[in-house]
Amino acid sequence: MNLTELNKIATAMVAPGKGILAADESSGTIKKRFDAIGVESTEANRRDYREMLFRSKEAMNQYISGVILYDETIWQDAKDGTPLVKLIEQSGAIPGIKVDEGTQALPMCPGETVTVGLDKLAERLKKYYERGARFAKWRAVIDIGHGIPSMTAIGVNAHALARYAALCQAAQIVPIVEPEVLMDGDHDIDRCYEVTSRVLNKTFQELRVQRVALEGMVLKPNMAIPGKKSPKQASVEEVAEKTIRLLKACVPAAVPGIAFLSGGQSDEEATAHLNAMHKLGPLPWGLTFSYGRALQAAPQKAWSGRPENVAAGQAAFSHRARMNGLASRGEWQSSLEKKAA
Repeated sequence: MNLTELNKIATAMVAPGKGILAADESSGTIKKRFDAIGVESTEANRRDYREMLFRSKEAMNQYISGVILYDETIWQDAKDGTPLVKLIEQSGAIPGIKVDEGTQALPMCPGETVTVGLDKLAERLKKYYERGARFAKWRAVIDIGHGIPSMTAIGVNAHALARYAALCQAAQIVPIVEPEVLMDGDHDIDRCYEVTSRVLNKTFQELRVQRVALEGMVLKPNMAIPGKKSPKQASVEEVAEKTIRLLKACVPAAVPGIAFLSGGQSDEEATAHLNAMHKLGPLPWGLTFSYGRALQAAPQKAWSGRPENVAAGQAAFSHRARMNGLASRGEWQSSLEKKAA
């Protein structure tokens, strides 16, 4: 393992003013998104949609540091025969790959899951590296509910995340470690804070046990945020303050950067929260975004599967990328959203 090289890539992934586009929706998820805009989810349509994003010059060159791909996408070529991976490289962004294979029910733990996909991961990583992937992603899902999460679920998911991260670094690939505490449910922000803190502490304990070099990874956590059904919602300032306090308590300064998931927040909420965190003074790590829906909902709608709407889709994508790029420096203002509209 060449740690200097891994650290260089991890640092570039969280460069100030740039963030990561999560374009790694599974076939099931992208079908739901396409259904919503009345587009059939065929391989060609999925390719055309993603090609549109990767060819958005302004967004990709200025605000996107890396792109997480789904297995189907990393092997696809653009309409003109250029591999999609090459389009990403040409824009100056780094190609990455989602390598987990989804979740399964966790035995003896009703309502809880564990992420699978470690078998044969070493061989898969080798092929992805040859194709151009320089980082990977693995998502663990922790749900908050009555009597959950159990320490069992937190433990097995943290263990799998660390095993995945070690395999990535052995393959010279930067692991994005994503332990997501879901914002479904009616819990308040303090319950989210407490659970996320347990999850992060256990994850870093496992990473150390499995000898993962913290300098060669990126963390992709949830924010400290109330559940969607909580009667007690939190202000932007409270989410920012509690999230930063939580991260400072749990994430070692050796980690080059943290890239948040949006996790069901609206586009503007996700941007406002990230921006507010940068107002809280100097931080020990780079802090940016790794958004899927919060970067793509607007371009999907503008494009709606029609070739004549490609320019409109790219403009919508560039706008969201620019807003989040500004937020990752603490320079965003809600008035900028209205100007664009």
